[in-house]
Amino acid sequence: MTATSYRRIAVLDIGKTNAKVVVLDSGTGAEIAVLKRPNVTIKTGPYPHYDIEALWSFALDALKTLARETGFDAISITTHGAAAALLDRDGQLAMPVIDYEHEYPQVIRDAYTALRPSFNETFSPRLSMGLNVGAQLHYQRTAFPEAFAEVATILTYAQYWTARLTGVAASELTSLGCHTDLWNPRAGCYSSLVDRLGIRALMAPIRSAFDALGPVLPEIAAELGLAAPVPVYCGIHDSNASLLPHLVHREAPFAVVSTGTWVINFGVGGDLDHLDAKRDALANVDAYGRAVPSSRFMGGREFEILSAEIGPVDEKAAQAAIGPVIEKGMMLLPNIAPGSGPFPGKTSRWIGAEEASREERHAATCLYLALMTDACLELIGAKGPVIVEGPFALNEIYLKLLAALVGREVLALPGSTGTSQGAALLTGIRPVSGAETHVPPAEIAELAAYRDRWYAAME
Repeated sequence: MTATSYRRIAVLDIGKTNAKVVVLDSGTGAEIAVLKRPNVTIKTGPYPHYDIEALWSFALDALKTLARETGFDAISITTHGAAAALLDRDGQLAMPVIDYEHEYPQVIRDAYTALRPSFNETFSPRLSMGLNVGAQLHYQRTAFPEAFAEVATILTYAQYWTARLTGVAASELTSLGCHTDLWNPRAGCYSSLVDRLGIRALMAPIRSAFDALGPVLPEIAAELGLAAPVPVYCGIHDSNASLLPHLVHREAPFAVVSTGTWVINFGVGGDLDHLDAKRDALANVDAYGRAVPSSRFMGGREFEILSAEIGPVDEKAAQAAIGPVIEKGMMLLPNIAPGSGPFPGKTSRWIGAEEASREERHAATCLYLALMTDACLELIGAKGPVIVEGPFALNEIYLKLLAALVGREVLALPGSTGTSQGAALLTGIRPVSGAETHVPPAEIAELAAYRDRWYAAME
């Protein structure tokens, strides 16, 4: 079966918060079936790490169920970034896959800061915890030298799952190029850090995200009940999976705001010359190997925290509260989730919220998220329409405020996330345009002055 004749694609989509297996119809792009589970971190052992075997059992059970109930002709993979799998000579994990939210001892952090390449080489800022994969590898190598000595192969995270399904080890550019410190996007090669860490010989061969690495291994195919060979595609970093459908059918310049646990912003058609490493601006590498100016903050996590604090709200009343919130100067300052984003080192606080209703707090939260997104888009010099995909595409207050702040049209693409659809495109099927909500940049009274006061309040 050729790629263009695939009728249904199964996508293993492992995010930081949830893992799911989705079957998509190649003709319509619709999700025919979805099975999901939480992505759990194990706190015991040498360091906090993902429950890989639970994820693997879930993936096999889900694929088996979906092979029986819907069928699929190919498998694609997408995962969160900031993760790597270290295999021994038998192809088993030599060390657990570390949770990137684990913070290392100060002495190890200081040593890594002295070791890592400059921003001008990698366009990867120094991030907290293990958000630089290079920092993870340095920590594992330094703190656990005996275990690290058993490492024979290092794979990027999406490709670990491809390797388990096919037996073929690979790495891939979107995962190598997402703030790992391991990649030089301008030169299109490994950074100097790879040799400083002494790991060049361990790095799995680089393959294109669009490559079919092989069929599902015979023993796994038998377990899943597959009647015919099913190819497995190399896989892609999740934010770049969200970006891919837009690269295929939109003309630059435009911006993509990919929302999930993180809000990742891409300035397609921009350049790397004005990125500020101190404000979480960086270069990602797209599925075609091209550097894309990017910025980010942990907006989905922040919204989740704030929504739990605020409680249920009446959406219409919250929309009506935008004007009063702006007029009263009620505001939320960054950062709810520390350690990333365009305003590093700032500590969150509310202003003028003592007597606020739930709806006013919700409106102010949406305004905060829109201001943070606007700041991120300014950092990367984004131009053209702004496409919002993922959960925030369903937040009408956020969309209206963002369009007013950027002064350009915002296009909202509702749906769970664009990651599964983007990963399915690796198989060679044509992208299917989904329903778009167009939000024009309507003027909101006193919003520009409110933004100025918001910035001033941070000083």
